Amino acid sequence: MSIAVHSIFRFISMSYGCRNPRYFITQKRMFGKTAAVADNYWSLLQKNESGSSLERSLGKIDVKLDALCVEDVLRRCSSDRVILGLRFFIWAGLQSYYRHSALMYNKACELFEINRKPQLLNDVLEVYRMCGSLVTVKVFKVILNLCREAKLAEEALGVLRKMGEFNCRPDTSSYNVVIRLFNEKGDIDVAVGLMKEMALIDLYPDMLTYVEMIKGFCNVGRLEDACGLFKVMRSHGCVPSVVAYSALLDGFCRVGNLERALELLGEMEKVGSDCSPNTVTYTSVIQCFCEQRRSTEALEVLDRMIAHGCRPNRVTVSTLIKGLCLEGYIEEAYKLVDKVVVNGSVSSAVCYSSLLVCLLRIKNMVESEKLLKMMLNNGVHPDGLACNCMIKAICLGGRALDGFGLYREMEKFNSLDSDFYLVLLAGLCQEGHLVQVAELVNAIVKRGVRLKTPHLDIMVDCLEKSGEKELALHLATVGT
Repeated sequence: MSIAVHSIFRFISMSYGCRNPRYFITQKRMFGKTAAVADNYWSLLQKNESGSSLERSLGKIDVKLDALCVEDVLRRCSSDRVILGLRFFIWAGLQSYYRHSALMYNKACELFEINRKPQLLNDVLEVYRMCGSLVTVKVFKVILNLCREAKLAEEALGVLRKMGEFNCRPDTSSYNVVIRLFNEKGDIDVAVGLMKEMALIDLYPDMLTYVEMIKGFCNVGRLEDACGLFKVMRSHGCVPSVVAYSALLDGFCRVGNLERALELLGEMEKVGSDCSPNTVTYTSVIQCFCEQRRSTEALEVLDRMIAHGCRPNRVTVSTLIKGLCLEGYIEEAYKLVDKVVVNGSVSSAVCYSSLLVCLLRIKNMVESEKLLKMMLNNGVHPDGLACNCMIKAICLGGRALDGFGLYREMEKFNSLDSDFYLVLLAGLCQEGHLVQVAELVNAIVKRGVRLKTPHLDIMVDCLEKSGEKELALHLATVGT
């Protein structure tokens, strides 16, 4: 069994197999079979390393590929047979029953260091040329997708240009990969040139082409050009989708042109059907209003959202609560929570936890403690982040004993991070509450929490100087 497959098998067996022996045996057989298939491919690759019939030979192995097998073979090739590995990867990507995932493209780029050695992509094409192998458009698409994963715009353009040398005609999806890469790079002029070039060879942009161009124009602040593409799309019988609308909407939001964003949102609401704004669309607009400290207007967008049958999610609510608190609209934040909880969109625990964190961030301790008391009295448990933030704030305010009391309450229903334990320990040590320090240290050891240095060293030193050498030694054992 290869190292890669063995490590996966070991992980699964540790996490689940040990609790279910039948599952363990099944997985062992499955991974053993995968390794055996990878062995067959590896042996064949070594025998046909420089042969023109390599791909035909690979096709004669009468077993179906899967991702684990492909990765296993790639790992064996990654040290000194990279071109061979690339040929196998490209061949695998052409099989009708198997398709490389984005994760597999990422793995191939990582194993073969495509970022650092982009010339490998040209090298494999030259090997095909010398061997007289048949190179199809699908072969070029696999190579272009490697360029996309490695973010190699110039190299992708070079691959596109080479297609003619192998009597291959680029299609729209091939151009889309290159256009996307140049847009992400910020070189919109090259992307525009490629789109014009498509028309010269009787290729028509599809929805993906237009969406990528809209994103590209928005990324460089050319919003009017992005809007112009909507007219071009319609003139070519290509009806803008919700993705196209959302890309343009995001562009207006990023430059802070909220009036145009609202106009576009209204257009989407009128068009309806496949272009209706969704939760992500509305949340994006709400976020932009809050970032411009116009959170009360963001509440109006929320009302529109609900009116159009779109329910806010956790991100929507936390964004609004944060915006309202930063502008001092505490009462409005409470009203917002009541509205979404009654509506059933988000739970009270999530809403109030978010509100508690925001109140702590604006250092409103009075309101924070009032809210926490109300939550606990009503059986609403704050989440882990809210618990950690609250206890840290209390300890940093010189009330470590109160923080310890709250810790006892919170630990019943929430896990606390190592930073929290350090803050509480430091506060208790500084205020001389050694009985509580001992209880907390015992709890830390029992839970297997690892504390970070150098703050831990300082506390250990303080305890030693206080004569608590045994406690100091106990605490030192939980350091990382």
